[in-house]
Amino acid sequence: MVRKLRRLPKIVKRLYEDEFHHQPGTLPGTIFIDEDAPPPIIFLIDYSQTNFIREQMTIPEDCVPYLEMDSISWVDVQGLGSQDILQRLGKVFKLHPLVLEDIVNVPERPKIEDYEEQLLFISRMVVPKEKTCGFYSEQVSLILGKNYLLTVQEEPEHDCFEGVRSRIEKSKGIIRKQGADYLAYAVLDAIIDGFFPVLELYGERIEELEEEVIVKPNPQTLQNIYQIRRELLQLRRAIWPQRDAINSLIRDGSDLISEEVRIYLRDCYDHTVQVMDMVETYRELASGLMDVYLSAVSNKMNEIMKVLTVVSTIFIPLTFVAGIYGMNFNTEKSPYNMPELNWYWGYPVCLAVMVAIALGLLFFFWQRGWLQNSVTIKRN
Repeated sequence: MVRKLRRLPKIVKRLYEDEFHHQPGTLPGTIFIDEDAPPPIIFLIDYSQTNFIREQMTIPEDCVPYLEMDSISWVDVQGLGSQDILQRLGKVFKLHPLVLEDIVNVPERPKIEDYEEQLLFISRMVVPKEKTCGFYSEQVSLILGKNYLLTVQEEPEHDCFEGVRSRIEKSKGIIRKQGADYLAYAVLDAIIDGFFPVLELYGERIEELEEEVIVKPNPQTLQNIYQIRRELLQLRRAIWPQRDAINSLIRDGSDLISEEVRIYLRDCYDHTVQVMDMVETYRELASGLMDVYLSAVSNKMNEIMKVLTVVSTIFIPLTFVAGIYGMNFNTEKSPYNMPELNWYWGYPVCLAVMVAIALGLLFFFWQRGWLQNSVTIKRN
């Protein structure tokens, strides 16, 4: 594996190294906590058709009374900065050591794992940045139980679940009439739909770059194109395995997923296909922009060379005339030794001939269309 990574380009090598960070011989279920990870914050939403509770839990054990009730409990853990809290969380929800390892050790490839009484779904969530270009990306783990859903996020600052929380609180739709499997679908659907605002921003950036590449290409334009291609590659790596995981869940099924919810998952799968199509389209456009940039730079160089060639061509005959008159002549030896040197109007006539030659060449170039720009941009 190390030898293969050395042969890969730097960007691809770095992407693969992110997933092979475990040391050889590490025990299964070993947890690695990032030093910069924020401390976990636990939020609980417990609801039924008639009741709704939304609280912030101090410790994981505070969730136990709600898990023993017949209502649906959604425990949202935001942050991975405490190994003690996460291990206690694993005891409360009776998580398999490998499940806790997949949750904590990020990044993991999006996947789905069935543990009989629990269903683990590792996904990737993206949120567009507000003031700058790009997006925030983090891992979200969904653990579905019989009457609960546990979600674990990398950090508490960004997520796309506020719409789901609002639907539960205001009892919109059928979410409070369904079980925990429908809640898992709603959360997963929110994650997938979160890709669309990000892709819309990339569509606008690509349109701006298209005009910039043709009208005024510069090295910064090339850097922007390269950055977009890298970010689109990250989006592709995030959505592609999620599509396969959802398809596997629809095809194989699970005892924790009802047939009705499986139908809703088909819609979620369709959204992943749409996201994939948009990502691939934008990647092709970004790759095409690279070719257009190189062509635009080449055309710009051709325009410069054309101007220099026209100027040089005009001055060649003028230099020839001036060179002849710069020679040494002796009219006493022969009348053919430049007799016009002794003319009264010889100098003005020579200048007039040179101007006539220049104007004649310019008219010839214009008539052949050599003085026009090769690229014309029409603005609406």
